[in-house]
Amino acid sequence: MKKQKHINVAVVGLGFMGVTHLRAWQKVRNARIVAVCDAIRQPENGVLRGVSGNIKRSDDIHLGAKVRSFREFDALLEAPGVDVIDICTPTALHPAQVIAALRAGRHVLCEKPLASTSAETKKILQVAKKSRGFLMPAMCMRFWPGWRELKELIAKNTHGRLLTASFRRVSQMPGWNAAQTYSTAAAGGALYDLHIHDTDFVHYLFGRPASVFSSGVTGPNGAINHIVTQYQYPKGPAVSATGTWLHQGAFNMGFTLNFERATLTCDLTNGGAWHIDAIGKKTRVIKPRGTDGYDAEIRYFADCLARGVAPEAVTVTDAVATLQTCEAEERSVRQSRCVKLA
Repeated sequence: MKKQKHINVAVVGLGFMGVTHLRAWQKVRNARIVAVCDAIRQPENGVLRGVSGNIKRSDDIHLGAKVRSFREFDALLEAPGVDVIDICTPTALHPAQVIAALRAGRHVLCEKPLASTSAETKKILQVAKKSRGFLMPAMCMRFWPGWRELKELIAKNTHGRLLTASFRRVSQMPGWNAAQTYSTAAAGGALYDLHIHDTDFVHYLFGRPASVFSSGVTGPNGAINHIVTQYQYPKGPAVSATGTWLHQGAFNMGFTLNFERATLTCDLTNGGAWHIDAIGKKTRVIKPRGTDGYDAEIRYFADCLARGVAPEAVTVTDAVATLQTCEAEERSVRQSRCVKLA
């Protein structure tokens, strides 16, 4: 793959996540935002108004008068001078848009999940294998400061063998996609929109589990909006994760890891710092370094393009595996049983 010294970027979908990605791209030295696309929201005089998300409200973002604006995705695909298409649209639109962008020879970054089902994601994978452009799923927790370092910490056995790991991600019902949040087919509820972050991160740390056992609460239209999952690994550790849209406070995420000789906790409410309680020692506090996972994942993708190498930190194959586990979790909730993974 040819190295790209300068990267021209178009962002599709200008809701909260699209604005978040725009802001991250603005921080990449060798990247230039040349176009945006949204059926409804459009910049006015080069300024895109802020929008609320489940974490915070974004400020207005200044794009400049030279940025081209499109309402139709097909029109964007025909526009010259675009190297990367960053897709931040609702999940139901992802497969067609990703495949079209790849077939047009563009590099693609796509928000999670790549599709509503693992079967659709496999179809995307087959197209990606034949494409000139690279495709990377945007799974930001693999890049999040305070989280990304766990893989190395566990491997080093600094505090002895890891015995248990529990993850949590809690939010109010999002307002940014209210028409779709209850629809399993379109957005998948908290399981596929929120909890998928932790399922993917569990895969990142420990690989695919042998089986899952989940319980949950469904919304009016059947979407799972609260889920608690045990990911079962025959040789350990004991791993679990909770995800919910039933929380009435501020968004929060964190984890607790119990090693043989220490407990490590991390919570967004304390700035995401590690609190390490080791046997016979005072609590040690380590503050995370670096910017958030959105900035880090986009810098990583841009660096891969600059070097002409395919992204390896997270792949389409990873996205397929994560969705397969989420689907097993859904079956477990609906059937009240343990579900094995092949």
